[in-house]
Amino acid sequence: MGWEQGMVFAMLLVIISCLLLTRIKPAFLFAGAAFIGFQLGLIDLPTLAGNFTNSSLLTLVLLILVSIALEKTRLVSWVGRQLSQGGQSTVVAKLGLSTAFLSSFTNNTAVVVSLIGAIKRNQRHAPSRLLIPLSYTAILGGTLTLIGTSTNLIVNSFVEDAGLPSLGFFAPTAIGVAVLVVGLVILIPLSYLLPVHEEQGQDDLPYFLEAKIKADSPLVGKTVAENGLRALRRLFLAEILRDGKTLAPVCPDTRLQAGDTLLFCGDVESVTTLQEISGLQLFGQHHLNGQSMLEVIVSQSAGICGKTLKSAEFREKFDAVVVAIRRGHERLAGGLGNIELRAGDTLVVVPGKTFHEKQRLLNREFVLVSGLDSSAKLDGKKSAAVLFGFAAVILASLFDLLPIIKGLAAYLVMLVVSGVISFAELRRRFPVDIVVIVGSALSLAQLMLSSGLSESMGNVLMSAFNGWGIYGGLIAVYFMTLVLTELVTNNAAAALAFPIAYSLALSYGVDPMPFIMAILFGASASFISPYGYQTNLLVYTVGNYRLKDYFRVGLPVSCVYSVVVLALIPRLFPF
Repeated sequence: MGWEQGMVFAMLLVIISCLLLTRIKPAFLFAGAAFIGFQLGLIDLPTLAGNFTNSSLLTLVLLILVSIALEKTRLVSWVGRQLSQGGQSTVVAKLGLSTAFLSSFTNNTAVVVSLIGAIKRNQRHAPSRLLIPLSYTAILGGTLTLIGTSTNLIVNSFVEDAGLPSLGFFAPTAIGVAVLVVGLVILIPLSYLLPVHEEQGQDDLPYFLEAKIKADSPLVGKTVAENGLRALRRLFLAEILRDGKTLAPVCPDTRLQAGDTLLFCGDVESVTTLQEISGLQLFGQHHLNGQSMLEVIVSQSAGICGKTLKSAEFREKFDAVVVAIRRGHERLAGGLGNIELRAGDTLVVVPGKTFHEKQRLLNREFVLVSGLDSSAKLDGKKSAAVLFGFAAVILASLFDLLPIIKGLAAYLVMLVVSGVISFAELRRRFPVDIVVIVGSALSLAQLMLSSGLSESMGNVLMSAFNGWGIYGGLIAVYFMTLVLTELVTNNAAAALAFPIAYSLALSYGVDPMPFIMAILFGASASFISPYGYQTNLLVYTVGNYRLKDYFRVGLPVSCVYSVVVLALIPRLFPF
């Protein structure tokens, strides 16, 4: 082993060891390896810079940024409403199919983030019974198309960098459909093994919200119970204001009238919940259309202390609408506009265009101004326009009318110009870690190939599976990638496995496509651990899960998934 091979092998060992044994972010480790390679003269600057502008990487970045707008559309709300209809098996099936479909065309992490809120708000089923199926079907759906998951695009970037033809948009679709169907069939009964965790009580729902019943509302004439307003998760109907009188506590058989003002206790997600209830007009509704919400805390010296929102002329003064108020765990009463503000009150506001320009005023009135991972929903027309625009970009790419990277770039500019996405949202959601990992991993893969290290490691695999033939090598590559995915995250697994698999295919003298597919599906096979895939990690805390929950459901799913993938790859992608 020459010094170059030794150095690259040492970097590889350090990366894997640190990923397994420390909490150092993968981005730092891969960037450090690329930096050392550059300093030692193993890779030149133009090549290094070129890896960070890889077309597949840029496509991935654009997809993640565009998904900000897709999250705000009514499509996710529609999917959420389906969770209230049917038993658990039916709901898991509907959730799985809709999640997989959404994940096949947009970033699956964004899909899961969007649907977590809808699942938490569903009225009939414990979120802990649905969140792991949500994550798993998002993973399965991500294998349906080339753009379904960041892993697919990362693998494609390695393919292009190796001088091979780019993978087709529907290259993984046939196998993806098979694993989705089989995975969903086994997930439905397995979902009954998941725990049922009780939601927090009303005292833990600190925000105070207000909504008014419209004159033509379908809620009019029906009781609170008939309208399902007693069964809302993490949203408690505390009072009804009618003709200047307060009805509290609210009885389930109270009939609602046009013009009633409903006062709720809830969390930040409750703003979206109330927007989705037909016939309810949220306080400040006229000013909500897809903006990101902010949380502000009233300062001790604020001029608005002791005043109501109306008397303080809050909207005119700050160009922002207050949609919720929190005062510790104190139960507030009366209309939202009639509450006298105090120091320490937390307000959820929807900012206007000039809100951030009033920095001196904001610094004087508020202790803290911070962004929330929640947005107001777009209205029906804007939702339709956003979805139509995205569909047009995908179709133009499929019919070779416009490269997807150009279509997404133009579409993103239109979203920003139209105000659907703000620059602040772009800055907050820009995937810096993914850019660093992929760009650096491409450089590391080049070093493994150019130094001959990947060829040496491929030869070791060939020797270890001597007598098993090419199919044995394929199985070895798949399980190596799967184990790395469970241990060190999917993107890192793809980056580490590709050069070894590619060299192994060259050593066998066969088409590398079966081995590429083994990496693509192996890197997405994260079902046993919450740490291997970002969607699993997203639902881990929200569902209050334990590691055994993933193991109990994920192990059967992983076994069935692996059998289907390894059976179909040689048939659809012959050696």
